[in-house]
Amino acid sequence: MHLSSNQIKQYEQDGYVAPIDVLSKEEANEIRDEIEYIEKKWPEELEGLGRNYVHLISPVFNKICYKPKILNAVESIIGQNILICGTTLFIKNANEQGFVSFHQDAKYIGLEPHNWVTAWIAVTDANEENGCMRMLAGSHKENLRHHNQKFDENNLLTRGQTIENVKIEKTNPVILKAGQMSLHHPKVVHGSGLNKSRDRRIGFVVQSYIGTNVDQVLGKMYVQLARGKDTFNHHENVAIPSELMNQKDILNRKKANDELSKIFYRGSEKIGKY
Repeated sequence: MHLSSNQIKQYEQDGYVAPIDVLSKEEANEIRDEIEYIEKKWPEELEGLGRNYVHLISPVFNKICYKPKILNAVESIIGQNILICGTTLFIKNANEQGFVSFHQDAKYIGLEPHNWVTAWIAVTDANEENGCMRMLAGSHKENLRHHNQKFDENNLLTRGQTIENVKIEKTNPVILKAGQMSLHHPKVVHGSGLNKSRDRRIGFVVQSYIGTNVDQVLGKMYVQLARGKDTFNHHENVAIPSELMNQKDILNRKKANDELSKIFYRGSEKIGKY
């Protein structure tokens, strides 16, 4: 169940590979149910910074990060020693204006070298109507580009970081069914538009799976060992959550989010809501 030679070739040429079947429809529905249960019982828990590190407060999310089908695909790209470095929820509700400007993940995250990959797991179908990701194929082969910091109100990125003048017609839509995944390179240019459908568009993103050789040069990361061995010990190791919203796990997530915020806004004069 590792990536095929053609899939690896696509990743190397384009900077991403999709679709990859990793979850059943029932497993995807379980994630959505968990999100909506948390939203109902703890209304503000998944807002702002709360959308990050959800795998540290929920066994449902944490279990997904360890799925063999996902790890096998990741191993094909970064090798067998794999850390779970973070997770993020990207939720676009119907009739809202949320979008993601074109950007590169490696710009502000401080993970070096770039032996890491982002796994975007579709909890609901992702298509052009509801604002799926769009990739500028081959852009990962270039240097990091200049990003303007716009702090747009409806931008789902921390700084509203934006690469200007990316022509939509030159990008490719990443269309996924619920339960499918895409993997993308730290430097590939990507973004997504508005949700114009009548339902939520939900992505659960492991951002990112990193090789154990990858260091955090801007701060501190809280990680879990997903596979293999970590002989480098660059990061803080954190426990698997014992139950949903356990107080000790909530504290671990707060520490992780505090450190992540320092990394994302390092050198910035303004702080966004994420």
